[in-house]
Amino acid sequence: MTGRLNSAQPYAIGLFRIVIGLLFACHGASSLFGVLGGADGNGGTVDAGTWPGWYAAVIQLVGGTLVLLGLGTRAAAFIASGSMAYAYFKVHQPEALWPMENGGEASAIFCWAMLLFVFTGSGAFGLDRLFASRGGSEEGKPSERTPVAA
Repeated sequence: MTGRLNSAQPYAIGLFRIVIGLLFACHGASSLFGVLGGADGNGGTVDAGTWPGWYAAVIQLVGGTLVLLGLGTRAAAFIASGSMAYAYFKVHQPEALWPMENGGEASAIFCWAMLLFVFTGSGAFGLDRLFASRGGSEEGKPSERTPVAA
């Protein structure tokens, strides 16, 4: 059973990455373009160039799209995770200690999910793997130069 679960791990990570990337990009699109309810729930948008809202929305849209596609996943996820940590500690945490009390659940979850991708990479179905396989070795597979511990 463990062997089957382990062999399915890249596919589970890939599907998780696609869902998290899509949801993250939707938050950015909502704030930038007023779709899906907008930044205020009434179709509003954040003003261009305003700190930190507009910059966070751009990171969400671009970073979420890159994570969704599995393109530059580790770098995009690192930046996205940092932006969500900033959002949680500067915007939500001063209101109350716990995410349930301060409205920071989404920021906390996105922060940790994106941090996971920094360490796991894109998993299956990502463009990272497609481009890596053209270069000779897929992400996550050892190259001939990399010694493998027995």
